[in-house]
Amino acid sequence: MSDSEDMTEFASIVERIERGEVPIKNIERELICPICKELFTHPLILPCQHSVCHKCVRELLMLNYDDSLDGGSECSLPGSPRSRVPSPSMERLDKLVRSGSISSPGWRRGSVTPRVTTIACPGCQHDIDLGERGISMLFRNFTLESIVERYRQAARAAVAIMCNICKPLQQQEATKSCMDCKASYCNECFKMHHPWGTPKAQHEYVGPTTNFRPKVLMCPEHEMEKVNMYCEVCRRPVCHLCKLGGTHANHKVTSMSNAYKILKEKLAKSIHYLISKEDQVRTQITGLEQLISQTEENGQLAERQANEHFDRLFEALHERKTEMLKSIEQSRNRRMGQLKSQMEEYQGMLENSGLVGYAQEVLKETDQSCFVQTAKQLHVRIQKATESLRTFHPSADPCFDEFVLETSREETLLKEMCFGGVPDPPMIDLSKSRVYNEATIFWRLSDDHIPTDQHLLEYRRLSGPSRSPSQEDVEDGVWQAMERVHGPSNAVCGLDADSLYAFRVCTCRNSMFSPYSPEVTFHTPPAPAFDFLFSDKCGFSAERLMLSKRRDAVESVAGVAFLLAAERVQTGGYVCLDYIIGDTGISQGRHYWAFKVELHSYMVKVGVVSDTKLQEWFHNTRDTSSPRYDHDSGHDSGSEDACYDLSQPFTLLTVGMGKLFIPKASPSSSAAASSSDPSNRVLPMPQRLGVCLDYDAGRVYFYDADNMRCLYERQVDCSGTMYPAFGLMGGGKIQLDEFVTAKRLAF
Repeated sequence: MSDSEDMTEFASIVERIERGEVPIKNIERELICPICKELFTHPLILPCQHSVCHKCVRELLMLNYDDSLDGGSECSLPGSPRSRVPSPSMERLDKLVRSGSISSPGWRRGSVTPRVTTIACPGCQHDIDLGERGISMLFRNFTLESIVERYRQAARAAVAIMCNICKPLQQQEATKSCMDCKASYCNECFKMHHPWGTPKAQHEYVGPTTNFRPKVLMCPEHEMEKVNMYCEVCRRPVCHLCKLGGTHANHKVTSMSNAYKILKEKLAKSIHYLISKEDQVRTQITGLEQLISQTEENGQLAERQANEHFDRLFEALHERKTEMLKSIEQSRNRRMGQLKSQMEEYQGMLENSGLVGYAQEVLKETDQSCFVQTAKQLHVRIQKATESLRTFHPSADPCFDEFVLETSREETLLKEMCFGGVPDPPMIDLSKSRVYNEATIFWRLSDDHIPTDQHLLEYRRLSGPSRSPSQEDVEDGVWQAMERVHGPSNAVCGLDADSLYAFRVCTCRNSMFSPYSPEVTFHTPPAPAFDFLFSDKCGFSAERLMLSKRRDAVESVAGVAFLLAAERVQTGGYVCLDYIIGDTGISQGRHYWAFKVELHSYMVKVGVVSDTKLQEWFHNTRDTSSPRYDHDSGHDSGSEDACYDLSQPFTLLTVGMGKLFIPKASPSSSAAASSSDPSNRVLPMPQRLGVCLDYDAGRVYFYDADNMRCLYERQVDCSGTMYPAFGLMGGGKIQLDEFVTAKRLAF
């Protein structure tokens, strides 16, 4: 569609809107007060441009006033003020309002004003301060009021508006309404009260209506002034007095006609756009209807599945209950039988009954042979009865403690079961996670503060060198799951060197797993981690270096000794570096370590040094007045760059003042470092630095430890034992990575 055709269609839309020919369907939602949930009655426009019924704003102020009198014991912002039962203080305020002492709460000076004149807009929840004038500062929304009235008339088309002048028994249907008289008339009454030739004949009349609006909108602050400007800052009509010396004096204002033209054009364009997108809206409505249907179906399915799960739980509990009751009954019957048998046996010991009675009858036998034959067995039984009498023990235990269930833990679990849906995914914490040949991954839980059962960490290798034969069965890109953990971190062992790994984690709560966290990637170092601490023996200067108790951090202290050394120098301010090394040396293989140089550090040198060079550093006398004593003195004289081609028994890289300095003409893998331009040799200092020493190849590498980007590399003479070396001057601090020191500290 061309621009001219589009403008023509836009103009026709505007004309149809002005004539009321554009149908507006289902507008009742826009005509409902957000407080009373009914059609607007005398709506007022709040400063935030939302509309509220006059009565609702008044009641909100009354409720806030009542709460301030009652000490705020009740809620000051209920959903519907009209539904609240008035308290005695509210009734007192109503009496004052009806008596005329107060026209509105907080509206006039000298009246009984509430202590609270701030209300929360029910539409946007912003606090609205009405000030001393209260409701009288707000404009009535006559446009909305007219639309509500038209909607009411359309809704009750069969109900006619009656004449306000006719006698009650002879009341006729109104045909006109006078906007000046604010009354509705039938034809006869209108002619009678608006005769030709009188001023009333010039009154403005419209069709029958109950909504009488003023002809001119008056300023609420200056009641005798008409509003004729529009404040673009406050977005409300103002009068010329408001602009001259009122609250809008420094605000940008425009004429009412210009504001009318601009806002009407914007509104018409917006309506035109919405009408032109009707097909798209209907498509989206269809999609929402499908989502509603799916939600209903899925909700019902979830209910059925929940019922099935609980039915299975109830069934399992019922089975266990039946088994336990059966076991209790069997045990009870067995014990009862044993105790009854024992009781019968003891009853036989009584005189003239049972065993004793039988023995008494045997004693009456006079035939010796017959007596001996019977008495032998009877005597054995009598002895057993006598023995059991002396050592009486019940044949069964009447206590059923073994059947008493301790279900407090299960009851607690059942009570704490939460069915709040799928938990939010955790987020891997990049600032705490560290990856070497082993990885320690930390994650942060969601903010819902609901306890989780366990976490599942997964990882996969994305790229790297060829695997060892023992690991060839694990393909690249395949996720591997760790054992489920309950804390916010987990360790992953056996990672390949110089490889890129991806990690992700999910949370489980009540057998429901969250989505996986976004994948994060880490590049493993090119060699296994080298374990060491700072040495406090070899050449350590306790005057100028402060070592932590754990020996995992060292700080350069510019104290009195530093000043005295500088004071002895008459020709310059040169002072040498203070060196410190690791307490463990390297004599073979590839090793990697990482550390952090604090941003406030003035000058720090990091690298490797051989034991032969250490003897020169720590045992030979150095002349601090000569900055060119040797090329590795720590002074950036340029001699280090000049001897680059030489394979020396040490290599140190300069870091300081938030920068990292690359030596000249170095074969660094960084494109910037290979340039001879000095500005390209200065890089931002990484948060963590890594050093890799390949002893067998005689080469040292420096990395950005966070992304494993190689910053600088060079040849180094590894003829002796090599040590991690650090030099500090003028204030600075070095902190070794926890992974580098963990094993030594644990030992």
